[in-house]
Amino acid sequence: MTLAADARGVRVPAWAARALVLLVLAALAAIVLQLAAAAAGHAAGLPLEPTGPAGPGDPTAPATPGGSGGLTLQINTPDNAPSSAVVTLIGITLLSVAPALLLMMSSFTKIFVVLAMTRNALGLTSVPPNQVLAGLALFLSLFIMWPVVSDINNLAVQPYLGGHLDFGHAFSAASGPLSKFMAAHTRQEDIALMTRAAGLENPASPAATPLQTLIPAFMISELRSAFIIGFVIFIPFLIIDLVVSAALMSMGMMMLPPVMISLPFKILLFILVDGWGLIITSLIQSYHGGSP
Repeated sequence: MTLAADARGVRVPAWAARALVLLVLAALAAIVLQLAAAAAGHAAGLPLEPTGPAGPGDPTAPATPGGSGGLTLQINTPDNAPSSAVVTLIGITLLSVAPALLLMMSSFTKIFVVLAMTRNALGLTSVPPNQVLAGLALFLSLFIMWPVVSDINNLAVQPYLGGHLDFGHAFSAASGPLSKFMAAHTRQEDIALMTRAAGLENPASPAATPLQTLIPAFMISELRSAFIIGFVIFIPFLIIDLVVSAALMSMGMMMLPPVMISLPFKILLFILVDGWGLIITSLIQSYHGGSP
């Protein structure tokens, strides 16, 4: 038996050496075959020649109305009544412009100015506070304007909610009672003033005045009436101030402010004559007649 020596000088059989060489050669052949197969597969996946750009595709048909992918906006319900979304939108819009409508087209301005001038005539700068005066003017305005509000609700709001009127006809129906109220309490001189300022022709009657001239004319008339009432309220309190000032001057008490002495007498006079009742009654009655 032939023996072969390894690197360390140990003798091994010759058949073992030949078997080891055969195993190494087989392993190298397997690795070479795997690399060749991978290279062939990669080359087969690549196109032989570059392809040109693809052409545009055919257009797709639009979606049919009412389909699941469309967007629909429904203004009215099947019974021709406005949808809840539209009513909510209109309500939010009215709330945003309600202060301006309240000031310009109702009795709020006149009532608030008269109450504020009464407070100043008494010599009280912050009693009652502005919140109290505004709240009292608001509820008095609702009391005075309640017939107009009822007519607007019956002629415009309820028919619109019921689907009998569209928004344009409802607006025209609502402006009728309001225009009638403002025209009844607006001086013709103020209407003529605003008509000339706007460069329009004179209306046939105060009721035929358009809103763009009737609203400012109504506000001017309300301010004029409020100042007239305020002047009448100031007169008795002014007399009290003059009497107190003359009495202090005659006694040589020139360093004492007359307001400190006259204020209790003003409040006492206002209580004795039931001042708040007289003023509120006069304000309410001023809207029961015709134009001021």
